[in-house]
Amino acid sequence: MDPLLIQDVLKTLPHRFPFILVDRVLSAGQGEVHALKNVTVNEPFFPGHFPQEPVMPGVLIVEALAQASMFCLHGELEPGTVGYLAGVEGARFKRKVIPGDQLHLYARLDFLRRGLGKTTCRAEVDGQVAAEATILFAVAKG
Repeated sequence: MDPLLIQDVLKTLPHRFPFILVDRVLSAGQGEVHALKNVTVNEPFFPGHFPQEPVMPGVLIVEALAQASMFCLHGELEPGTVGYLAGVEGARFKRKVIPGDQLHLYARLDFLRRGLGKTTCRAEVDGQVAAEATILFAVAKG
C-alpha cells in the first residue's frame, strides 16, 4: 500500500482541526497500521500544557492511537462507517512527547465482531516507547 497522505486521512476519519491527530499513514494492511503524527510547537494545547515546558497530553496520545487504529480496518468498512472510542485499557506513558517529535503510531487489530473491536497500540518517538494502550471501539454508520 502506498502511504496515505493527509487528504486521504481526512477521507477516512471524521475529525478535523484541531482534533485530527494523524498526519500520514505510512502502512496499513492485514489488521496492522503504522501512522505518523508530527508534533509541532503550534499545537493548540501547548500554550496551556505546560507553557514553560510544553508536553503533549497523554489523553491526546491515546486519541491519536485510537484514530490510527481505524486504519487497521482500511478498505474493510463500508463508506460512511465511523469508529467510536468505547474504552481504553492498560494505558501507560513512558516518555514525554514534546514539540519537534515525530510520534509513530502502531496498532494491531485483535478482533472485530458485531461492530465491536479491540486494538493493541503503541506510540514511539525515536524508537523509544512513549505510550502503550489497548483501544476498544465500536463501528457504526456515521
